[in-house]
Amino acid sequence: MATTDRQATTLALAHALSAAERGLAVIPLSRTKLPALRSPHRDDPAPSPCHGECGRFGHGVYDASTDPARIRELFAAAPWATGYGIACGLPPHHLIGVDLDTKSEADSSAALRELALRHLFTIPPTVVVLTPSGGRHLWLSGPPDRVVPNSAGRLAPGIDIRGAGGYLVGPGSRTRHGAYTAAPGTAHLAPAACPPALLRLLLPPPRTHQSALAPVGGHGQGLVQFVLAAHEGQRNTRLFWAACRAYEDGIGPALVDPLVEAALNTGLSEREARATIASAARMTGHHP
Repeated sequence: MATTDRQATTLALAHALSAAERGLAVIPLSRTKLPALRSPHRDDPAPSPCHGECGRFGHGVYDASTDPARIRELFAAAPWATGYGIACGLPPHHLIGVDLDTKSEADSSAALRELALRHLFTIPPTVVVLTPSGGRHLWLSGPPDRVVPNSAGRLAPGIDIRGAGGYLVGPGSRTRHGAYTAAPGTAHLAPAACPPALLRLLLPPPRTHQSALAPVGGHGQGLVQFVLAAHEGQRNTRLFWAACRAYEDGIGPALVDPLVEAALNTGLSEREARATIASAARMTGHHP
């Protein structure tokens, strides 16, 4: 069994390095499809939001890299890994994964065809990955100036979307349920551009933060603008810092919704934004 696991790890690393050559950032995965490396902050009494700024491994998709040396280091730190994940939303492909699930009673493939007919788009030839359960992952390329969020069943029952902050299980990975493989004739393809009509369905409705800024004073507006100016890799850190300053200055409760709104504009999920703000409240001695 140990030999089999070593072979699976070696094979997963080889596939991960091959994906990296195509510009796809990867991380090692365990047989459960979860990131193989645990968070280095799991035992911290009051963990602060960290997306790898500490320099250690174990930050999930934020560890993803296309650098062969770093990828080998990641796999060396996780010798039990039997698969690899491909981070979505990163340049150059800005990958979007359309996950057609088979676990629900809904026919996800039929639902996608219905959406395509209703909104007048077609899925171009692209990479298709077959899952052990009989599902399919369609790889599409997104625009560099738009952030496609993750979603589950929002587009249609049985259709999940992997966007910024998410990852896809790469072909060649082995999990406890079986292997992920590229569909015949698609492995050599590059991710096709997401049809504009489908992209409009995947993007959240446009948000305006002007109304959210109205109830707060100049300092509060400055903190919100500080969050809005965040780039990928610093969004959570900026949000946490701004929320700490807000609570320290006595405007934390009034600024929660404007800060969440700003965080959503940068691409964070509402759940992640509110969790970060709650951590800031606890850190400054307040009740979220």
